[in-house]
Amino acid sequence: MIDDSGDRKDGVKTAHAGHQWLGRYGKTDNGVVTVTTVWADERLYYPVDAVPYTPAKHFAKGKSDPGFRTKLAIGADLAVQARKAGFVFRAVAADSAYGDQDGFRGELSEAGLPFVMALKPRHGTWAYGADAYTPVDAARALAWDGPEDPGDWTPVTRTFRDGRTETWRAADATLGWWGPDGFTRLVVATADPGTLPDKATWYLATNLPCPGGPREADSPHPAASLAEVVRIYGIRHWTEQSYKQVKDELGWADFQVRSDLAIRRHQALVNCAFSFCWDAWFGDHLAPRYPAAPRPEPGGRERGARRRTAAGAVLAAGAARGTRLAFPLDRAAALVAGLVDRAPAAAAAGPDQLGRGRLRPAPLHPELTNYR
Repeated sequence: MIDDSGDRKDGVKTAHAGHQWLGRYGKTDNGVVTVTTVWADERLYYPVDAVPYTPAKHFAKGKSDPGFRTKLAIGADLAVQARKAGFVFRAVAADSAYGDQDGFRGELSEAGLPFVMALKPRHGTWAYGADAYTPVDAARALAWDGPEDPGDWTPVTRTFRDGRTETWRAADATLGWWGPDGFTRLVVATADPGTLPDKATWYLATNLPCPGGPREADSPHPAASLAEVVRIYGIRHWTEQSYKQVKDELGWADFQVRSDLAIRRHQALVNCAFSFCWDAWFGDHLAPRYPAAPRPEPGGRERGARRRTAAGAVLAAGAARGTRLAFPLDRAAALVAGLVDRAPAAAAAGPDQLGRGRLRPAPLHPELTNYR
């Protein structure tokens, strides 16, 4: 899942800060926006990557500067990187902020990535004469005479985490060159085909071929039924839940550093904490399946000393190898390794270098002096 989220930051000295749209607050304000990717299925979700977006004002030539990258470009690059890193996913999912962009969908297609993305109801496209111009027009053109005569609509069941289910209706619609037999399908899913309620209707663009259609044989992606397309987009909403937890519980925006490196380090540490929380949860609920590693015995010359174990071996063991856990601890290990490789700790001061005041160890990096 690709999304972005912003947090308020005062002043103009912080890297990536600028006057921009902050979705969390529903307004334009000064802050930092980060593009994120999250892996999810119906059971769990966890962070994959995060890259802060840098507004054009930070570049000498603005948007024309070679170093400037839009949120769309960052998101497409993160999806490609996730696949190269070995993450397995059925499709890339995103809301209409990304799905409405033809160039973004095109980048994913060129990279060989499948996608299921939302469109705004009034997303316009070129059409002949009286043909449908928007997804809403295309949905209204579908036949529907009630539950007893559903016409073009197929029932699909949405299952929620708490076990609750809802029956929706879904259909392949035609909009311009989009259709069940085209390269891009327009799938409409709604709780009521008769009224198409705004808050219970999805307009989805996908490059997953239609089962039995002319593209199924030649497509690099397996065909997806209407039920599967609806299921994939339904999982996308986990990204909103993950934002609540990393922001409200783990302090995603609670940093007092200014440099790009320090901000990225803070975000990586929060993602590590999120992964460790999942490991702790699975440890409590799946203890018989994932037994605890044996505790090392005291050794060495000092009383009670313990043998040192390689960090990678500890982080990659146990629950991290479970198929349902989706190796979040391996991800955390990689993040920690990146921090260590990029910012080796400074040597601690010796006793003869310490003054009479309060003793404070040297920071990991000068930028982290104000880190809290």
